Amino acid sequence: MFKAVFSFNGRIRRTEYALTQIFYLIFLYTIMAAAEAPGNELIGLLLLLPIYILIAQGAKRCHDKGKSGWWMLVPFYGFVMLFGAGDYGPNEYGDNPKGEGNDEFQDPFTSEFQSKI
Repeated sequence: MFKAVFSFNGRIRRTEYALTQIFYLIFLYTIMAAAEAPGNELIGLLLLLPIYILIAQGAKRCHDKGKSGWWMLVPFYGFVMLFGAGDYGPNEYGDNPKGEGNDEFQDPFTSEFQSKI
């Protein structure tokens, strides 16, 4: 869990996505509280790195559902990412992070071609 938080490649589970959201909210409220003090106007720049991580994790969660990371822009799709199960077995973005179905996947085009040879 949390192996490649800066990467947009691969897939992650719902648990990792939810924990990322929780950590971001905690960090956000901490920064907001610190920014209220006089002279701390630039402290909001500290949010740039967590926002990047949040977007990267969201893209990987979209990949787990078999969708492009651009689906994060669809309103309320975050709820689908948070509560919906990912694709069973591997998809075009990688193996199932739960390990379910990774070893039993067969490409229908390859197996059909091989059976005719």
